Parts: sequence; structure tokens; C-alpha cells
Amino acid sequence: MSSDADGGPDANDRSDPADGSDSADRSNSADAPDADLTDEEIAALHEVELGVEWLHRAHGHLVQFHHATGHAMDHLAEAEEGLREAGYDDLADRLRDDLLPRGVVGDTWSYGVLEAFQDGPMAAVESFGTDARDEVADGERHVAERRQEREWKGRSRK
Repeated sequence: MSSDADGGPDANDRSDPADGSDSADRSNSADAPDADLTDEEIAALHEVELGVEWLHRAHGHLVQFHHATGHAMDHLAEAEEGLREAGYDDLADRLRDDLLPRGVVGDTWSYGVLEAFQDGPMAAVESFGTDARDEVADGERHVAERRQEREWKGRSRK
């Protein structure tokens, strides 16, 4: 199995069980949890799992964005205090009144964006991923990778 651009298995590069190769026979051994799954089912599940994993990455970026925004606001709050002490009340007032209470998207603060993502698309896609695994592979995760592991171990000379 080859890798996609991110180093993961490429769902389009599958052994064909009909070609008689040893790796195809090993990947469909009766003791394998995915023995009764077709290559198309495994490929589709793999794409679902990759979609979920990419949303996890996006979530991490949103958490980072939330923290970076918070740090920026903390510095601006310190600047407000410093500007006021230095006699620049108009600038300090602008920070207090216009910038510090401002949201990152409209009136929504970064934690609200993060929560909306967690409760919206993230929760929906994770639920869908669980449903797909349950329906197609009896809840088994990473069936493409398990098949790849068996193939690679099966061809090893050790």
C-alpha cells in the first residue's frame, strides 16, 4: 500500500484479491477482523477515518488560535494599563472600549468559535465515523492499516 501526501495509506492503492498474490491472500485471512470486507468497503472507511483525523487537526489549530488570541488580548490589556499610566488615556480607552471586548468573528470570541466547531461539525463527523465503522466493519477501527500491517508482516523474512 502506498502513502498519500501526508504519509498515510493511499486508499486507491489496494491489492486485488483476484490477482492471486500472496499479500491479497494474507490480507483476507479468515482470522482477520476485516476478512469479509471488500476493498471498496475498506477504502471508503479509510476515507471516513482520514476525514475525521483531518478535522482533529483542524480542531488543534482552532485550539491554538484560541490560545494565541487570548495571549494577544492579555498583552493588549497590559498595554491599556501601561498607556493609561503613561498619560495616553485616549489610546487606553480605545483598547478598553473597542479592541478588548471585540470578538474574533463578529461578536463571537475565540472560545465561542472553538465550541461551535466542537459541538457542530466535529461532533457530527465523529458520530458519522462511528456509525460507518459500526455498520461496515462491526466497529473495527483502522481496517486499511490493519490490512497493510498484516501484508507487510506477512512478506517479512523475519
